Amino acid sequence: MKKYEMLYILDNSISDEAKEALIAKFENLVKDNGGVVEASEKWGTKKLAYAIDYKTEGYYVLLTFEAETSFVKELDRVAGITENVMRRLISVRNA
Repeated sequence: MKKYEMLYILDNSISDEAKEALIAKFENLVKDNGGVVEASEKWGTKKLAYAIDYKTEGYYVLLTFEAETSFVKELDRVAGITENVMRRLISVRNA
């Protein structure tokens, strides 16, 4: 298994409960597919570099995990079709 990071931005206008539910969804998706969640850092609300769908702020979350290479494509697909996920980026961790 390789180590990965997924940085994703949630719509800041949704409730705190909805944000927690989305964070739990991605953590459980990793665990259910044989991966290990190392950390889930909630960076909080930050101003975006440019407006996305007329929104200027987003809620940033960094998910650090270990998983099989084949699973990463599925995680990216699920994050891409999940409502209230504005952007996501998955990268391999070197350390």
